[in-house]
Amino acid sequence: MRSSLTLVGTLWAFLSLVTAVASSTSYFLPYWLFGSQLGKPVSFSTFRRCNYPVRGEGHSLIMVEECGRYASFSAIPSLAWQMCTVVTGAGCALLLLVALAAVLGCCMEELISRMMGRCMGAAQFVGGTCRLGWAYYCAGGGAAAAMLICTWLSCFAGRNPKPIMLAESIMRNTNSYAMELDHCLKP
Repeated sequence: MRSSLTLVGTLWAFLSLVTAVASSTSYFLPYWLFGSQLGKPVSFSTFRRCNYPVRGEGHSLIMVEECGRYASFSAIPSLAWQMCTVVTGAGCALLLLVALAAVLGCCMEELISRMMGRCMGAAQFVGGTCRLGWAYYCAGGGAAAAMLICTWLSCFAGRNPKPIMLAESIMRNTNSYAMELDHCLKP
């Protein structure tokens, strides 16, 4: 089976998959920021938290020693965290979409042209939105690799289509343009 990617394109597809998984995994884990509250270690991310305080009887604070997400989107404590949740989630989704297309390009001929690779690299640059625990560094490293290395590699990922293959591909379609092209190519 022939690939639509060059050797550099295959490396780009692999690295795209790794960075998308790293960024998406860190998005769901509550280990971005660490600290302590009421003598207990706490950690959190944009929409998940571990060991958090709740109001008990008589307005006293009780530490819940478990990890969980906020009850609703509006329960996320600030507008900035809400916006970060949406932007980071959208960036991870975009990175996963590009990674899926890149991996499919390893298996399918004529899927990713040089121009398509460049457009997908631009999408990775946009999707690499940045986010201090290990998950934070994982997200930052994944975003940096997606924005810098994957964007650069995508410029060399696709093969240049051969003119005759492009014409044959167009002719396989049943539209008037294909018929006109067929008429023009006949000797």
